[in-house]
Amino acid sequence: MTVAAYTLAVVLDLFIQFIGARFLLQPRPSAAGYGVPAEPDGDAGAYLTIKGLRDGAFGVLGLALLFFVGARAEAWFMLVVAIVPLVDTVIVLRHGGPRAVAFGIHFATAVVVLISAGLLFAV
Repeated sequence: MTVAAYTLAVVLDLFIQFIGARFLLQPRPSAAGYGVPAEPDGDAGAYLTIKGLRDGAFGVLGLALLFFVGARAEAWFMLVVAIVPLVDTVIVLRHGGPRAVAFGIHFATAVVVLISAGLLFAV
């Protein structure tokens, strides 16, 4: 179970870094994939950059906690950070985004992050 717990945590941390990088490099397509596209005539660049930096920082912090502090710290981090995709689900729904994206991406991500936290607490 230890290998599975650590592997899932590393994969999730790297994945959120990938998402952050994508928001920095391709902000508008990333926003569309998030479920709430950026307004074509608006200046959403700052907000999309903030999201990219937030996600990237979460990934770096997760890896740092796992490698320098341990599984228990990473488990608490995952438990707390699961709030983000849960709120992302609500954001997508409140702004008329696709329910499939809200539940199939954001809510499902929250569930996987909570499973990761549970596995890490168990090791």
